Amino acid sequence: MGRVIHTGNTPAKERNAHLRTCAELIRLLAQKHHFDDEAKDMTALFVFSLRGINSTIEHSADVWDDRNYWKRAEELRQKWRWTKTAGDELTSLIQEDAWNEIPVKIMELFPRFQHINVATITRNADQWCGALKALLNNG
Repeated sequence: MGRVIHTGNTPAKERNAHLRTCAELIRLLAQKHHFDDEAKDMTALFVFSLRGINSTIEHSADVWDDRNYWKRAEELRQKWRWTKTAGDELTSLIQEDAWNEIPVKIMELFPRFQHINVATITRNADQWCGALKALLNNG
């Protein structure tokens, strides 16, 4: 029997899409001079993307666990643990309305995304419109 090739959405493809979204949002937020409503929505989408990255890691790690590769699963979780921590910290800052602290936190995360080449912005306002409201309502 030949090798099975999955052409659909894989955790890696989903993770790369979230990473790309984060990189584009950092670039767009860097062009803003203050946190207007759009920048706040962008920041909320950034949090959702971090959560999305974390969920793909858990999915991949669970697959490794099912195959009894627990060491590899833990290495994967350890490598990406920062996504959950950063998402939780940004969520707390947003809920506390501490918008002046958010740029520093996002800039701390910048090195995690600098390997992504953002030649053109492919995300648009439809993706982040209302993200802040969703984050505040659903945590």
